[in-house]
Amino acid sequence: MSASHDGQKIRSLTTQVSLMEAAEKLIASRGIHNVSIKEIVKEAKQKNESALQYHFKNLQGLIDAIHRRRNAQAQEKRADLLAQLEATAKAPSLRDLCHIMVIPTYLISKNDPKFRRYVCAFSHELALTEESALNKVKKSGGGGKSGERTGELLRAALPHLDESAYRQRMDLAVRMSSIAMGHHARQKDAFRGPKSDLFVSHLVDALEGLLSAPVSSTTRTFS
Repeated sequence: MSASHDGQKIRSLTTQVSLMEAAEKLIASRGIHNVSIKEIVKEAKQKNESALQYHFKNLQGLIDAIHRRRNAQAQEKRADLLAQLEATAKAPSLRDLCHIMVIPTYLISKNDPKFRRYVCAFSHELALTEESALNKVKKSGGGGKSGERTGELLRAALPHLDESAYRQRMDLAVRMSSIAMGHHARQKDAFRGPKSDLFVSHLVDALEGLLSAPVSSTTRTFS
C-alpha cells in the first residue's frame, strides 16, 4: 500500500512539473496571452486538459504554482549567499546588498536553462505591474525570509531615505532588475562569459546609484 501510494505521489509530481515547464516554455516564446491550456497540455505530453484542471484547477492556478516553485529556488540561493555575506561582514555594504538582489536569479539561470525560460516568460510581470512591485513580490511569496532579511539590511544601509522615498526607490529597483534580467535572458549568450559578467556588474552599479542618490530639492517639493 505504501509503495503504491509513493508511486502515485511521484507520478503526480512528475505530471505537475511537466505542465509547469511546458507552460514556461510556451509563454517564454509566445507570451502568456497567446498560449492556451490545450497547448500546454499537449506540450507536456498529457492526454487531455483534465490533467491540468486536476492539479491546478485552471491556468491561473498553474501560473501561481510556477511562481511558488521558482521563488523557492531563488529564496534558497539568496539565503545561502546572504549567510555567507553576513558571516564575513557585520554591516554589508550597499553594493553587497545590491549584488544579493540580483545574483541569485543570475546564478540559477546560468546553471539551469529551464529557470532561464521562467525569467524570459515572467520578468515583465514585475516591471509592468500597476500595483507596487514590492507588494506584488510579497503577495507571491517571492521574497521569503531571505528577502525580508535583505530588505532589513537595505533599509539600514539607506538612512538618507525616509520611508516613502525608500519604498519608491525600491519599487524602481525591483522593476529595473526584473526587466533587465528578462532582457538579458533572451540574448544568445545569456549568463555565459565575460559579457554576461559585465552585464550583472553594470546592473549592480545601476542599483547602487539608484538607491544611494540623495533626494533632490526638486523631489522634496512634491513630498
